[in-house]
Amino acid sequence: MLVSIVIPCYKSENNIREVVEMTQGVFDTLPGYDCEFVLVDDCSPDNTFVSIKQLAAEYPNVVGLSLMRNFGQHNAIMCGLNHVRGDFALGMDDDLQTHPSQIPAIIRKMEEGYDIVYGVYKESTNGVAKKFTSWLNRVTAQKLLGRPKDQETSNFWMITRPICEEVVKYTNYNPYIQALFGRMTNRIGMVEIEHHERMSGSSNYTLGKLAKLWMGYFNYTVVPLRFVSGVGVLTALVGFLWGICTLIHKLVVPDVPAGWTSVICVLLLFCGLILLALGIIGEYLGDLVLSANSTPQFVVRETTYQPSRLSRPQDDRAQEFYR
Repeated sequence: MLVSIVIPCYKSENNIREVVEMTQGVFDTLPGYDCEFVLVDDCSPDNTFVSIKQLAAEYPNVVGLSLMRNFGQHNAIMCGLNHVRGDFALGMDDDLQTHPSQIPAIIRKMEEGYDIVYGVYKESTNGVAKKFTSWLNRVTAQKLLGRPKDQETSNFWMITRPICEEVVKYTNYNPYIQALFGRMTNRIGMVEIEHHERMSGSSNYTLGKLAKLWMGYFNYTVVPLRFVSGVGVLTALVGFLWGICTLIHKLVVPDVPAGWTSVICVLLLFCGLILLALGIIGEYLGDLVLSANSTPQFVVRETTYQPSRLSRPQDDRAQEFYR
């Protein structure tokens, strides 16, 4: 069976060769499995794509794609999924934190009949800030997407070909891979793996990029809109009851002084709620506008192969990017 390994690359000119060669070495020990690499350079400012082209020249199972601008990790993954040929697709990072030595465990779990398998970490080697954002993402997915509490996800995953073919039908400019996977099937497995130290450098995710990634949840749920509606109904009810109490108080104690401070507090509360509601609605409208304007999910500048490589009929979709 052919496993297509999709790796989004950014500032990895010094890492990607070791990642590819170590992963190839693991597959050489797995009978019945072969692999191809789909390496997507997300417009790195260094010579990442030069390194990818060198690998493609040395190894016939390495495919490289270079994007015209920095579209983001999940967009780069979507680009890679549009160019896979394997019976399975495996997602990995380019820094060896998703270590090739853990691939056999994921494959063995996949052989149990799952559509998707995540490698979840016994103990994360990330810093406090990254652990907090991972926790926030997990809680958000549970509340907004209805993900089971006992289900964890990661950047180390394997999916079947049918799941891949459904995922690439999603063409919105702001994809979130784990949310898309959760839409496809409930046959999702997990296997504990080791989380290794980063090979070099630090995470390329800034606070702004993490916030943008978190906001991507809004593309897959209407829970925030329903929450705002509920808050609006609740505050309107509280305001109505408060008004009745104030009127009764005024009738019982006619000389009670008007409360300027309390009025300002109420105004600030309700104005804040209104702005919150408008902000959430604005996020949804902005996504709709960008989607209606056909904002591209990714644009390929250069590849290391010709479109004729895509031999499967269902891969005609990927060939459209070269016409």
